[in-house]
Amino acid sequence: MNAAISASILAADVACLGDEVDHVLLSGAGRVHLDVMDHHYVPNLTFGPLVCEGLRRHGIDAPIDVHLMAKPVDPLIREFAAAGATSITFHPEATDHVDRSLGLIRELDCQCGLAFNPATSLDLCRQLASRLDIILLMSVNPGFGGQVFIDYVLDKVSEGRQMIDASRYAIRLEVDGGIKEDNIAAVAKAGADTFVIGSGLFGYRQIKDPNGYDTVISALSARLTEKR
Repeated sequence: MNAAISASILAADVACLGDEVDHVLLSGAGRVHLDVMDHHYVPNLTFGPLVCEGLRRHGIDAPIDVHLMAKPVDPLIREFAAAGATSITFHPEATDHVDRSLGLIRELDCQCGLAFNPATSLDLCRQLASRLDIILLMSVNPGFGGQVFIDYVLDKVSEGRQMIDASRYAIRLEVDGGIKEDNIAAVAKAGADTFVIGSGLFGYRQIKDPNGYDTVISALSARLTEKR
């Protein structure tokens, strides 16, 4: 897999979200990441399907990766697929039937992903590798942006990379939480190929400066090139 920066709009300026996403994509981000929180599975409330649909209406044609931190997941899977999601990722403990929920995502022509909190085992991936397009490893405890990267997750990234390589399936290994210029190379070296970045990206520019993302994305990309 080619390395990709996925811009988490949790840290964007929602008052001008379409412009924010336009600018970050033009600066080199490859994907858009929607953190969907329901105030039940995690103690925060964020985006619904209308935001995803609005980005598509605005003209965003890049992949939109929807990360469900919500329970139950199946109704939201249907709504986000209809709203234009490219991929939908959920936490296995948020559904009573993991395989059925993955099947629903596939039936709706979206890519399938499972997300794992820092202390959650990856054992389930061994059984479901043939069903997955994405394994998302949380490097913070989910619920809020701007948290500090949990260092022991690097070992988990290495475990995930070994598991994917052994499976021989084309699965993206995505890491989300606290990724910045000073640690992205270590995350890549451990085996990740997709890097979800929110405050480490959107925090570096003002909306009045449409070129403000160029510097930070160039710096992040340089660290990836340097270490991969």
